[in-house]
Amino acid sequence: MGKPTGFMELPRTERHYASPSDRIQHYREFTLAPSEAEVAEQGSRCMDCGIPFCHNGCPVNNIIPDWNDGVYRGDWQQALEILHSTNNFPEFTGRICPAPCEAACTLNLQDQPVTIKSIECAIIDKGWAMGWVKPQIPTQRTGKRVAVIGSGPSGLACAQQLARAGHEVTVYEKNDRIGGLLRYGIPDFKMEKHLIDRRIAQMQAEGVRFRPNSHIGTDISAQKILAEYDAVVLAVGSEKPRDLEVEGRNEYQGVYYAMDFLRQQNKRNAGDTIAEDVAITATDKHVIVIGGGDTGSDCIGTSIRQGAASVVQLEILPQPPEKENKLLTWPLWPNKLRTTSSHDEGIKKRYFSVNTQSVTGKDGKITHLNAVEVEWKQEGGQWKMSEKQGSAFTLEADIVFLAMGFVHPVHEGLLKELGVELERNNIKATDKQYQTSVDKVFAAGDGRRGQSLVVWAIREGRQAARAVDEYLMGSSDLPR
Repeated sequence: MGKPTGFMELPRTERHYASPSDRIQHYREFTLAPSEAEVAEQGSRCMDCGIPFCHNGCPVNNIIPDWNDGVYRGDWQQALEILHSTNNFPEFTGRICPAPCEAACTLNLQDQPVTIKSIECAIIDKGWAMGWVKPQIPTQRTGKRVAVIGSGPSGLACAQQLARAGHEVTVYEKNDRIGGLLRYGIPDFKMEKHLIDRRIAQMQAEGVRFRPNSHIGTDISAQKILAEYDAVVLAVGSEKPRDLEVEGRNEYQGVYYAMDFLRQQNKRNAGDTIAEDVAITATDKHVIVIGGGDTGSDCIGTSIRQGAASVVQLEILPQPPEKENKLLTWPLWPNKLRTTSSHDEGIKKRYFSVNTQSVTGKDGKITHLNAVEVEWKQEGGQWKMSEKQGSAFTLEADIVFLAMGFVHPVHEGLLKELGVELERNNIKATDKQYQTSVDKVFAAGDGRRGQSLVVWAIREGRQAARAVDEYLMGSSDLPR
């Protein structure tokens, strides 16, 4: 398994980035690819730990030690085959997954986990460069027709698996381009969109049909789709954003949902023109981002690239510890302070334990955000928030981005027309059968499990594909 003494001889080498001063001048990816020799060295650090906790830390259960070993021994093609056996799109996860597998790595007990994410990305990038990634066209067709509604990672993974099983698959997408949040939610500097396009070309060769500009439940009747297909998969995501219900929210112009802002910039990068009357830009403005997660980080990086005068980030939760207590958290995903590449590009300040009270403005436009510090205490087993007396403060703000997460899938239109049962405002379906309360309708991804990671969406899409295949054929050879 790799080099038995590799983890003792070689230190972990992090992925390298172009300097902030250079990368903020453009929207392209800025990760510097390691050499094959460097990747092989890092692969050799994968120890024969007996129980590979990384398998369970990874939502798609990647067979990580095996492809690390393949890279170390120079058998990249075998490493790619192993990687693809559990993950349809490692070029996506190798770029934007937070790598819970590395948190679960045995070597993380010493803060030196194997660079799993970087190795994964190197394997798939080499696979594409060498022409090893080819369409997997089924030898037989089943004659069964499946509609997948939503073209995010869950919908794409589900569609690809079903097509490889021989079914006729059509993917419907309400937006003008395929990809869901991969296309319009992830900034290009984190993942360039040609990566999606070449996967779409592969899937088209495998028989998948794509129908963009098709809003099921709005422009096209959901009942019509249900009548025309043998099975329907709802991979609609969790797109209802959490709002900021404070005084002045709807009175002054300048408060926007983060996804509206990010979507516009990705469209500009794709060559689209955004009309001036609806354009959302941070140029020369004092920007406040509310929300401390990945979406907030993406707003920071995009604002800085647009030339913001300043960028401040607010988080309602307390500042996490800089280093987790491994004996309490490992191999689970730890709560700790995470500083992203966007933070390194010039954020003015990050505030923690802060709650927004109101926004104020002048002549219909926002000028300030009023906030207060809060304290968190446990009462009866639950965390309660209270304001700190005399801690109110005001920040200059020309524009505010709400990056506070998503609460559930959009209910209006598709879900209401189909009449699927909901559970905690998400589509009710188990993670075994993935069937909804409506016959021949399945659900997968964030719309079923709630807002989550790209890698979880891929897992759900793959598992839902097997469930659909079993429903249509009585049994399935698709991996679960």
